[in-house]
Amino acid sequence: MSAGKDRGSIARKLARNDLLMGVNPHIIDTHYEVIMGSFAYGVSSDVSDTDVYGMYVPPIEYIFPHTAGYIRGFGPQPDYGKVDNFQRHHIMCDGREYDLALFSIIRYFDLCMDNNPNMIDSLFVPARCVVHIDTVGEIMRENRRLFLHKGIQKKLLGYAFGQLKKIRSQTREGKRAEVVEKYGYDVKNAYHVVRLVQQAEMVMTTHDLDLELNRELLKSVRRGEWTLERLEEWFEQRQRDLDTLYVTSDLRLVPDYDTIKSLLMQCLEAKFGSLQAYFNSEGSDRIAQDKLAQIKAIVNS
Repeated sequence: MSAGKDRGSIARKLARNDLLMGVNPHIIDTHYEVIMGSFAYGVSSDVSDTDVYGMYVPPIEYIFPHTAGYIRGFGPQPDYGKVDNFQRHHIMCDGREYDLALFSIIRYFDLCMDNNPNMIDSLFVPARCVVHIDTVGEIMRENRRLFLHKGIQKKLLGYAFGQLKKIRSQTREGKRAEVVEKYGYDVKNAYHVVRLVQQAEMVMTTHDLDLELNRELLKSVRRGEWTLERLEEWFEQRQRDLDTLYVTSDLRLVPDYDTIKSLLMQCLEAKFGSLQAYFNSEGSDRIAQDKLAQIKAIVNS
C-alpha cells in the first residue's frame, strides 16, 4: 500500500474491547484511519493521547435511496441508525487515550471539498500516521490533491486568527496556565498560528501539502523561542504576502465538483462493485415514474 504498512483499524480494536457498545457496525467498518494532532505535524513523538480520524461507507441503500424503493423524507423510512458521523472522546485502551472521529464517505468528501482544515490535514498526513487503509482509502488518498482550491486560504487564516485570539485572551488553566507563566503566552496556540499560515502558503504555491515540511520551525515556536511580538509581526507580514499570493496563484479558484463526484463514485464502486445498475437511465426513469404515480395516488385518494 502506498500509505505504508497497515497496522490495523483502531476503531475495530476499540470495538473488540467493548468500548464502542451500541455503535452502528457500518461506522466501525472503516476504510481509512489516521493519527492526527502534533504527531502528524512532526512536532511530537508522544502518541499516548491519540486523535484518530477515519472514513467509512454507509449501506448503499442509504446513499442511493431509490435502490431500496423509497424516497428519503417521504413515507416509511428504513432505520440505519446514525451513520453520518461519529465522535467519542477520552476512550482508554491499552494505556492510551483515544479521541475518535469517524465520518461517512459522503460527509468526508463534502468537508474535504469545502477545504475544512482538519479534514484536509487527515487526507495529507504522512504515511507513518496512516494506521489503516484499504482499496477505497487508497483511491481517495492518491487523489487527495483534487480537493485543494483557493478557498483553503480563507479557511486556514480563519483558524489562525482564532488561535491568535486565544493567545491574546491569556485565560488558561492547569498545565496551559503554567506554559503562559513560563513564556508569557501559550506557545501551543502560537505554533498552530505558524503552521496554518505556512500550510496556506504551501498549498497556494505548490498545490500540495506536506504537514511535516516546516516541523523544525514549528518546534522552535513550541519551545518558546519566539516572542509574542515577533509572532504578531510575522503573522501580519505573511498575511499581506498571502493576499498577493491569492491573486497570483494558479491553483483552481473553487472545487471541481464534477471531478470530485467522479472520484466519489470510483470509491463507491471499489466498495460495492459496478454502480451501472443504480444509474441506468431507463431504470431511473421508471423508478421516478413509479414513485410519482404513488405520490399522485396518495394525494388524490
